[in-house]
Amino acid sequence: MLLSIFLVSFLAFANAGWLDGVLDLIPKLKPAEKIPEMLNLLTNTSEDALLTTMELIKKYGYNGELHKVTTSDGYILELHRITGRSNSTDSNAQKPIAFVMHGLLCDSSVWVLSGPERSLAFILADAGYDVWLGNARGNRYAHTHANRKIKDNDYWNFSWHEIGTLDLPAMIDHIVKTTGRKKMFYLGHSQGTTTFFVMASERPEYQEYIEEMYAMAPIAYCGRMKSPLLQILAQFTISVDRFWDKVGYHEFNPDNVLTNAVQQLMCAEKAVTQPICSNLMFLVTGFNVKQFDPALLPVILGHVPASAATKQLLHYAQLIKSANLSTGTVLLPGKFKQYDHGLIQNKKIYGSSTPPIYDVSKIKAPVHLYYSKNDWLANVKDVEKLHSQLGNPSGKTLIADKKFNHVDYMWAIDVKKFVYDLILAEMKKKL
Repeated sequence: MLLSIFLVSFLAFANAGWLDGVLDLIPKLKPAEKIPEMLNLLTNTSEDALLTTMELIKKYGYNGELHKVTTSDGYILELHRITGRSNSTDSNAQKPIAFVMHGLLCDSSVWVLSGPERSLAFILADAGYDVWLGNARGNRYAHTHANRKIKDNDYWNFSWHEIGTLDLPAMIDHIVKTTGRKKMFYLGHSQGTTTFFVMASERPEYQEYIEEMYAMAPIAYCGRMKSPLLQILAQFTISVDRFWDKVGYHEFNPDNVLTNAVQQLMCAEKAVTQPICSNLMFLVTGFNVKQFDPALLPVILGHVPASAATKQLLHYAQLIKSANLSTGTVLLPGKFKQYDHGLIQNKKIYGSSTPPIYDVSKIKAPVHLYYSKNDWLANVKDVEKLHSQLGNPSGKTLIADKKFNHVDYMWAIDVKKFVYDLILAEMKKKL
C-alpha cells in the first residue's frame, strides 16, 4: 500500500512537460494506452509483467484451461487449471488434484510468474498433479458479478470471511464436478490459509474433500505480528472501520494504468530507485536480501498488488488490534474472530455484542503448517498457538533459512528447496 502511495506522490511532482513530451511520441494512442507505450520506450519491461495468468501458462509450455465459477451470492470467479506440459501425453489422465489459493492483494499469477524452475504451479504440474489455481472475489480474475456493478458499494462489502464461506466451497464444488474426483490437496499462502481455516470451521462439510492442507505462512492469530507498519495501521481500526460502516466499503488499490507504469519505471531491475521498492516490501514482510531476485520485482509489480476490498484489510487489522490492547506489560491474547461491526450491529448480525470466534478445533482435515523465523506477519509463536488448537494437525515445519520472510514462500530464489520440495514429499506419502 505504501509503495503505491509513494509512487503516486512521485508522479504528482514529476515534470509535467517531460511527461507530456514522452506521451507526444505516441500520438495515435488514447491517453490510457500511452502509459504502457511510454514504459516500453523508457525501460526494458519484462513481457511477463504484462501477461495474464493464462498467457504465462501457455508461454512456459503448459496446457491451461480457464473455468468460471459463480458463487451462491453471484460473484464470478476464474479458476486456472494446468493439466501438464504441452508436449506431454498424459494431460487428460486422471491425476491427483492440487488446489492452490493465493494471499491478500494477490491472484493466481503469483504461482506462475517465476517461470518453470521456481513457480509452485509448474512444479506441481511437473510432479504429476492436476493443478487448479483459485482466485478470490475482487481481484482482476474475479472482478464481475451476476447482477452488481463493481463500482457499487454493495459489491465490495465482503471480507475474507465470505471468501472462506462462499468462494472456496464454490470452487471446490466445481473442481469435484469437473474431475469426478472427491479428494484434493489444498495449498494456501497467507490469506489463502485464513480462508481455509474459515471454511473448515464454518462449512465443515467441505473438509471431506481435503486429503491434506499445506499452510504456508499461516495467518489466524495475529497477536505477535512484527511488521511496524501494520502495527501502526491497526491502531486506527476503531475509527477507520466505523467510517467505512457509514460510507460503505470500497475497492482497495484499484488497477491503475498510470500507477502501474510508474511502478515499473521506479522498480526496474537497474533503476537507482529500486532499493526503495524492495525495502518498502521488506518493512511489511521481513528483510531477506539474499533470497530476493531484483530481476523478478518488475514482473511481480505487473501483477501485485491485486485488488481487494477495504473490509479484508480492516478485518485483519481488527485481529491485530484485539491482541495488542496492553494491560501493563501484558498483551491480551489475540482472537481469531469474525468481523466486528460494533456493539449495535453485532447484536443485529450475530445476536451478541461481540463477533463469534472461529473454532479451529473443529478442523478435522489434516493440516501441515510451514512457517519461518523472519516472517513479520505469521509470527512463530502465533503459528505454534494455531498448531496447538487445530483439531487434526498433521505436522509443522520451521523453514531452515532463518531469514525466510512472508513473500519468500512465493518468490524466494531457493523456494523450491526450502518449501516446495518438502510439501511435495508430504503429498507423495498420501498417494
